[in-house]
Amino acid sequence: MTVEVEDTYAEAFEGIYSRVILTADDEEVLSSAASDVTATPSIVVGRVEGGVEKWLSQKETPDGRIGAILQFWGGINDKKPLKESLTKFETELSYRIRQDVLVKPFTALFDALPDPQGQFDMMERVGHCGDGFEWEEKLYDRNIIVIPLMVPDFLIERKLGYAVGAMGANFWYMCTTKQAVTEAGKKALEAISKVEGAITPFGICSAGSKPETNFPLVGPTTNHPYCPSLRPKLRSASRVPSGVNYIPEIVINAVSLESAAAAMKVGVEAARNVKGVHTISAANYGGKLGKYKIWLRDL
Repeated sequence: MTVEVEDTYAEAFEGIYSRVILTADDEEVLSSAASDVTATPSIVVGRVEGGVEKWLSQKETPDGRIGAILQFWGGINDKKPLKESLTKFETELSYRIRQDVLVKPFTALFDALPDPQGQFDMMERVGHCGDGFEWEEKLYDRNIIVIPLMVPDFLIERKLGYAVGAMGANFWYMCTTKQAVTEAGKKALEAISKVEGAITPFGICSAGSKPETNFPLVGPTTNHPYCPSLRPKLRSASRVPSGVNYIPEIVINAVSLESAAAAMKVGVEAARNVKGVHTISAANYGGKLGKYKIWLRDL
């Protein structure tokens, strides 16, 4: 069956991101730290979100241990000075580092942004976890804060860079079968993982949302016209195509608009070749969410 690609676009927007290298002694600790610190996609509730861009061998890290490149993302409030969004991002990022990485034995964190627009000094919000006993020294040809811990010690590069990239690129792969949701999603995520500079903070996402809501305290709520279970209730207002029973979403953040589009392209190509995928579409909101438009048929 030929999979229809709708003549529509994904609406993406600008966000602040940092790119770091996490290292550890063994795979279990590395996987646990990387998963914990990037686990919750939370931009929509005003926090930071992240993802694993790439796993690294011992030859690819500053300290010669196994590692991973991680990205962290924060929103930009266009109605306020950029400085306020940067302060918010730095604060939220420090929470993630302190609670999800620093507490894991023998971990370290290094900057991995080659051309930053600016830098955060990690001493104030992370380094001072040493309660004044922390120190700075030159290690691995980098300026490193050493934070004394009961299982010594946590290392973090003093300056972590930040830049502005593209958030919220996405596509939907509408499915007729439950099996297709998982199979196509896995293939899409695997393909996207090979695109440098791109992450998928939600993995396979079942909860596409919309900007309008009847419950502002909740934040973004369900995109009801595309909920298959509401088709009988909504009748003609339903936007779910006949035969479609599931509409998963893949969300992509990337260091550039070009990387986001490349990730969408390989993800769509991987998903559309799976039996049970009916239609490829994307989420957009008429320009209410962001200034970038990535048209599916231009990929």
